[in-house]
Amino acid sequence: MRRVLTLLLVLGPLATGGFAQADNADSKDKVQNLRNCLEGFAECDRSLLTSAEAKQIDEMQHERNLFQCLRGYSCNHSVLDDTESKEVVEAERLRNLLACETTLGICNKSLLTPSEADQVTKLEKELNLLHCKTGAGICDRSLLSQSEKEEVSSLEHERNLLACQTGDGLCDKSLLTPSDSKQIASAQHHLNFLSCKTGEGYCDDALLDPAEIKEVSEAKRRRNALACEAGWGICDHSLLNSEEAKQNSSKPSS
Repeated sequence: MRRVLTLLLVLGPLATGGFAQADNADSKDKVQNLRNCLEGFAECDRSLLTSAEAKQIDEMQHERNLFQCLRGYSCNHSVLDDTESKEVVEAERLRNLLACETTLGICNKSLLTPSEADQVTKLEKELNLLHCKTGAGICDRSLLSQSEKEEVSSLEHERNLLACQTGDGLCDKSLLTPSDSKQIASAQHHLNFLSCKTGEGYCDDALLDPAEIKEVSEAKRRRNALACEAGWGICDHSLLNSEEAKQNSSKPSS
């Protein structure tokens, strides 16, 4: 009997410690499970929740679902009450109206009221007119009035003329009037003359008349004389006249 009592006294603390460790493990599991439920993880075991915790989790999940629905994200509409459903429908209507008015996102015109549809149609016509006037975006001429078509044609002609005048690659010479073509040819001839005279850019000597050739040659001679006087490496002594060569040879070498 004494041996049995001694054995119980020895094993008693060990058994108590084992139960304590098991309680600690269960407590940690419940805390982790509660965290999983709060974060919406699939590992949430509702059987480990208290009734108060389960109620709070349900409320939070419902509100989280309502938020997703209101923002247009994936959500469960079936769990919404009548008031929440109406709120979500209104939010969807407003988002659709915004998409229709800004052309950003998907616009479902069937969801618009008659007044909203009229407003969207008006905005679409204004945006189309802007595209036609500026040449940016898609222009549907069938939506333009006769006066708008005339204004757009005038602006298109002006843009093309400016492109040709500035040497832009968008220039379409086939759209120029005879007067435009003459004006462009004159501007291009003058630009080529300046290029030849200054030595900048591409110069086509074949386009110069005799008087211009003489003026270009004189400008080239003067540039060369200055280069030689400055001791610049591009100096061509063979182009100097006798007086310039004499002045250049009398300068002290640097």
